[in-house]
Amino acid sequence: MNPRLFLALRPPPEVREGLLAIMGGVAGARWQDDAQLHLTLRYLGEVDIDVAEDLVDAFVHLRFAPLDIALTGTGCFERKGITHTLWAGVFPSPQLLALQSRAERCCIRAGLPPETRKYAPHVTLARLNATSGPVAPFCARTMGQSLGAWRADSYILYESHLHPGGSQYELVRVYRATE
Repeated sequence: MNPRLFLALRPPPEVREGLLAIMGGVAGARWQDDAQLHLTLRYLGEVDIDVAEDLVDAFVHLRFAPLDIALTGTGCFERKGITHTLWAGVFPSPQLLALQSRAERCCIRAGLPPETRKYAPHVTLARLNATSGPVAPFCARTMGQSLGAWRADSYILYESHLHPGGSQYELVRVYRATE
């Protein structure tokens, strides 16, 4: 079975605690747990094992300086008028966008197809379905809040394992910033 991979920044414990503290109030929402909170740089998807090994090595050469990340309020993603995800927003700093762009180029060089969706930095808070309760009260309560900030000095390659209760993430490798 081929690994299902993604690159992400991991908020520190105090930021994750703040995110966990605001979660709730939407019936039927599948809230993320502490182990699932991350800011995706690039979803790689299910990749051939040889490509995965090449990527593990290629990301070593993806240089970046530590960068400041600021979480700014909440929002939701919809598909066909149905809200499917609640998220904490991330200020899209030039440094974050540059790191994401370099990660994208690294993936393309390794043979992955280019990402077709526009990069929308966020931390997923909950997954919803058509039977989930209204999200407006949650968004009204949280949309203007400053939800934490941190200095990111590493990013992580994760493998995602699908389970009935939600995805579980296994750390594959940590890549440190170069100053």
